[in-house]
Amino acid sequence: MTEVTLSRPAGTTDVELEAVLSAASAAAAPLAAFRPSERAAFLDAAADALNAAAPELIPVAMRETRLPEARLKGELKRTTFQLQLFAQVLRDGSYLDARIDHADQDWPMGAPRPDLRRVLEPLGPVVVFAASNFPFAFSVAGGDTASALAAGNPVLLKAHSGHPELSALTAAVLTGALTDAGAPKGTFAVVYGTAAGRDVLTDPRVKAGSFTGSISGGRALFDLAASRPDPIPFFGELGSNNPVFVTEAAAAERGTELATAFIASFTGSAGQLCTKPGTLFVPAGSDLVAQLSAAALPPAAPLLNPRIQDGYVEVLQELSGHPKIEILVQGSDPLADPPSPTLLLTTAKDMLADPRSLQVECFGPTALVVEYSSETQLVPLAESLEGQLTATIHGMDTCRVEELVAVLARKAGRVLWNDWPTGVSVTYAQQHGGPYPATTAGGSTSVGTAAISRFLRPVAYQGFPSHLLPEALQDDNPLSLPRMVDGKR
Repeated sequence: MTEVTLSRPAGTTDVELEAVLSAASAAAAPLAAFRPSERAAFLDAAADALNAAAPELIPVAMRETRLPEARLKGELKRTTFQLQLFAQVLRDGSYLDARIDHADQDWPMGAPRPDLRRVLEPLGPVVVFAASNFPFAFSVAGGDTASALAAGNPVLLKAHSGHPELSALTAAVLTGALTDAGAPKGTFAVVYGTAAGRDVLTDPRVKAGSFTGSISGGRALFDLAASRPDPIPFFGELGSNNPVFVTEAAAAERGTELATAFIASFTGSAGQLCTKPGTLFVPAGSDLVAQLSAAALPPAAPLLNPRIQDGYVEVLQELSGHPKIEILVQGSDPLADPPSPTLLLTTAKDMLADPRSLQVECFGPTALVVEYSSETQLVPLAESLEGQLTATIHGMDTCRVEELVAVLARKAGRVLWNDWPTGVSVTYAQQHGGPYPATTAGGSTSVGTAAISRFLRPVAYQGFPSHLLPEALQDDNPLSLPRMVDGKR
């Protein structure tokens, strides 16, 4: 890669914004016309270029985000892996969900069936709002960008203010790789500033939006997307407490192990993970509670930026000042920069009396331990939850938690058994989404190969001769796709 020297980017001007919007709009049809295997080559080229640029990207990321080198190297690997994984998805072709129903004069509904052929097609330009806590994996070249490009859509990336120089450098690498691989001009661009992000989202040339961040910010953008003269889909990942339920048997069997693992999970990355377990339900008076109260918490670690630090302190003060919450264990200076971790304590009875106040997300190294007096309280506690990204049960095979599992499956996108939610594998069966306020679109995922479906829409063709159909639906199947034909795979 040619060395790139960049100054701190300024906000995108109206003239610049019009140029990138026009280019994205012009690129939409040519990009969609490439075969899936050709777009796969674009993604592989992007992954190779980002891997090659790691020696330049990592130091900038460390300076802007205060995240350690090892974490950032691992995150960059995740980022390039998901680009490569989507390239494999394109080459397989099953993501198109191609379906062919041949004409049938004897179709048993009482009338003949016409020739119908259905396939998923790109939406058009997509605006992606980058996240602060994952400067690679949920940012410029992150999962939303990868899945939108894989689907065949140009991407306009609204850079996060927490790492603007890294955003500019990553964008230069990504744009150069796409151009060199033959992608149309306008396939990818980055914009800066709140006003530019709002203007892109409301521009009629943009056909979908995605976001990872706070409930307030995501909801404001969701409302903008919905209030357009032509409303567009908006896939926002907002907030989640990721509750963990520990049965009496599990607490008795492995209380020390659970205490240690929970502390590691809620303080990992200084508690700045969307899947951080923020609430732990435990039996009152158990050894697990004693282990937690006596635990040595990890040392203070810096938060990503002053805005996150201020928001964390505000919520921690609100929670610790609640009359039904007490401090279980706390580091030397929980409100400092960097803050030391904190564990708070309340009861199931008090949470059921005021769930909204006691279930507020605290984005940082704080979690709330909730003591229950009887396992009969677990289902009502689960029912009191808002939508979550994850929900976890730690139990034994003999524990009767069937009803609890059923409730949590309604409340969360991913339900875990004897594991911790902070690892989100990029794979085929992953679900990273959930009912509001975890996301604005509970039927979608932002991690895993199913994420591509957010940026596609179905089109059915009726009665067309084969040569006028998209290749995915033509009789001779030139793309060699897996297809459903007359109801059979």
